[in-house]
Amino acid sequence: MPEVDVVIPAFNEEESIGKVVHDIPKDAVRDIIVVNNNSTDRTAERAAQAGALVLTENTQGYGWACMKGIRYIIDKHGKDGVIAFMDGDYSDFGEQLHEVIRPIVQEGYDLVIGSRLLGHKEKGSMTFPQVFGNRLSAFLLKILYGAKFSDLGPMRAMKADKLLALDMQEMRYGWTVEMQLKAAKRKYRIKEVPVDYRKRIGRSKVSGTVKGTVLAGYRIIFTIIKYLRWK
Repeated sequence: MPEVDVVIPAFNEEESIGKVVHDIPKDAVRDIIVVNNNSTDRTAERAAQAGALVLTENTQGYGWACMKGIRYIIDKHGKDGVIAFMDGDYSDFGEQLHEVIRPIVQEGYDLVIGSRLLGHKEKGSMTFPQVFGNRLSAFLLKILYGAKFSDLGPMRAMKADKLLALDMQEMRYGWTVEMQLKAAKRKYRIKEVPVDYRKRIGRSKVSGTVKGTVLAGYRIIFTIIKYLRWK
């Protein structure tokens, strides 16, 4: 069976990152990689104390941090494995990685999205702009790409070779939706599984500010439209 590595982008998550690493089932993964994305607090130190391998990416952006972890995994282990992703704010339930990984490892799927909208969401865990943005994105992906998604959830897993073939370009807010729409256009085998979601620790750098919410929404919509002609 393919080995699984986890990439966790983290920007100023010193209060939560240790809990995130601790809850990941060690029997399910090979390496737990926390990518310290230009943090100014003790995120890197807390992640290392919890047992994660810590990398540094000083270019700000979710996608940049993800790519740092991906490149490390490919250089170290090759591209025959599975790469999983989750957030560093303790909103995801790390123990549910089993459910996200299983369809790839046991059933041969290429991409699995952990859908928060299919699982149980703690009250207040997703803001109204997040819920609305997810529904709008899902609607656009369906009518423009024929892709049926309920969520752009951060907890996901993908075969490493399939991920590399997507040639990811959106290094900030559009990372997740780019992955999903390109996978759909490539006719990858895709599955959504229900995952639970709780209130994050600390304030969101995106949905916690008006500027972040607007920029994220704009970039996600822009990305969906941008790749209509991508082959």
